[in-house]
Amino acid sequence: MEYAKMRAIAEELMAYAEHLEGSWIVEIGPAGPSLAMMSPSKRHEGAVRRICKQLDEQLRSTHPGYICANGPEIEHPSIGRMRRPDAVVIPEEVLDEEGLTVDATQVLAVIEIASPSNPDNDYGEKLTEYPAMGIAHYMIVDPRTGTIEVHSEPCKGRYSRKDPYIFGDKVPFGVWTVETAAFRRYGKAGNSST
Repeated sequence: MEYAKMRAIAEELMAYAEHLEGSWIVEIGPAGPSLAMMSPSKRHEGAVRRICKQLDEQLRSTHPGYICANGPEIEHPSIGRMRRPDAVVIPEEVLDEEGLTVDATQVLAVIEIASPSNPDNDYGEKLTEYPAMGIAHYMIVDPRTGTIEVHSEPCKGRYSRKDPYIFGDKVPFGVWTVETAAFRRYGKAGNSST
């Protein structure tokens, strides 16, 4: 199916979701448009907030005019994909533009926090789609295991570099650093990584 048709279906799904209870997202993946309920935990949202706050502070000096934003959808029509990462590094001015999505070519980095219900999406489809979109840096934070993967150097639809870390590490992410000592695992008390 051509992307314009998939995008039209996605917009219909978005309009439908506005009448449903709860929070919903629409994405366009390999199987086409899909509607999924979002129910992120407090720890999921805590990780997103901590990362955005840290990156925002560093972006002021490394990339003035850029922010780490929670939630905007990104799309790349030529590969037929639209995704809603947990956080993206983008020029702040794109949030004032008309439309619903951010052009993936404007995205410097994406961050996904693995959910207990569907972690395979972050480690599978998105791990091939983000480099195909030309996104230079992809971080997967996994509160199920207390681990972090940083993917970089996109080449031929894949990232050629993967660096593993654990909660508590200072994680290099592009030219930035993410301090993870305060990250919490799902189902664990405190900030222990065990």
